[in-house]
Amino acid sequence: MLLFSIIVYLIITVVIGYWASRRVKTSGDFMLAGRSLPLLLSSSALFATWFGSETVFGASSEFLKGGLFAVIEDPFGAALCLVLFGLFFARKLYSMNLLTLGDFFKVRFGKRTELVASAFIVPSYVGYIAAQLLAMGLILNVVTDMAVWQGVVISAMVVTFYTYIGGMWAISITDFIQSVIIIGGLLVLAIVLSVKAGGISVVLSETHPETFRFLPESNFKDIVIYLGAWSVLGLGSIPSQDVFQRVMSSGSVNTAVRSCYIAAFMYLTIAMLPLFISLCAKHLYPEFAIGDAQLALPSMVLSHAAMPVQVLFFGSLLSAIMSTTSSAILAPAAIFSENLVKPLSKGRLSDKQLLRVTRISVLGFSILATIMATVRSNIYELVGESSILSLVSLFAPLVFGLYWKRATAIGALLSMVLGTFTWFIFERMETGWPSLVPGLLVSVLAMVIGSLVWKKNSMI
Repeated sequence: MLLFSIIVYLIITVVIGYWASRRVKTSGDFMLAGRSLPLLLSSSALFATWFGSETVFGASSEFLKGGLFAVIEDPFGAALCLVLFGLFFARKLYSMNLLTLGDFFKVRFGKRTELVASAFIVPSYVGYIAAQLLAMGLILNVVTDMAVWQGVVISAMVVTFYTYIGGMWAISITDFIQSVIIIGGLLVLAIVLSVKAGGISVVLSETHPETFRFLPESNFKDIVIYLGAWSVLGLGSIPSQDVFQRVMSSGSVNTAVRSCYIAAFMYLTIAMLPLFISLCAKHLYPEFAIGDAQLALPSMVLSHAAMPVQVLFFGSLLSAIMSTTSSAILAPAAIFSENLVKPLSKGRLSDKQLLRVTRISVLGFSILATIMATVRSNIYELVGESSILSLVSLFAPLVFGLYWKRATAIGALLSMVLGTFTWFIFERMETGWPSLVPGLLVSVLAMVIGSLVWKKNSMI
């Protein structure tokens, strides 16, 4: 019954994607759904940006090991990103009428900076997509006992298919349906488990107080690590194509801004459900907290929940992960075709040819991520690594490019290269400090110093 329900759900998703593909006529339709999404679809699409494997699997397992302090990065940092994007970025970027985030660097700093920025944006998504595919492989492994790599391949085929044919239209429509399933499934499971455990107060009272510690110790290193955790998604995902494309798909600038706030509220509240569910599971069935904590929730549900609850839980889990995966695949494909292939073709590509290149790119990035998902096993780490690269390379050029008139192309290029190089060096040194901190500081300094020294060519 459970396996049959999963198969039916996957088929329905593919059918929806095929139906949505009829709206795709141009590359703009494929990448940004024609900039026509209403508030409901736009908000649900933004909510689904990260509500996938790292929230349900990764964050819940980290929460069991280290409490709230261990999950500052996600969900708290993720919600912060949406709030900041709505406050400082959505209105300015929407008014520029851009197709991709790479287009911003072209308009503000020139074609050379566009190419370099795009080269930094694209690789960050491979690990992120791999994390989602790995999660779906783990689900199919728990449900059917098939090898994880086989589940990864099957999942990749399904998500890639409906992304390939429907683009952002398919993603937005399926995101709305999947968001409803996510909320319903997690709510039902949370209620069932809390009742079985004797109520919310019983679960919380028997949880160690240290689990709910939210603030760092009063020493400099802990504070730096704490701020670094907030920054991974909170700042690192601001210069990301998937957030950009979801916000820019809105039907108006006001819809874009409001969607950010609504999605942030939804994310922060609904993301608490997997954390509470993991507490209930640990209270009722402590044996599932031993071993791979990423499998604790699905294993517990499969062993102890009634069939309707199993269907709801695994349906919501697949919904969350598929909605995140689809846009993550589209993001680098859009950048690759629009900001790398198109400029290098020197205008020889028609819009239909560009659309074809984008679709082929969807296949290419899906294959790369599938390979990575078969050789890596930690979902939370894969997601964090992808956001850090954007933080140390693109955050400073984006912020200064929007808010500082004196920012120059040379400053932006130095910021990207030196910030990434510094992060890479500190990552290899294993100092015990967050390597993103010196990476970000160097990126900001390079942006400022480079722009002040090379004052000309601010719009190369």
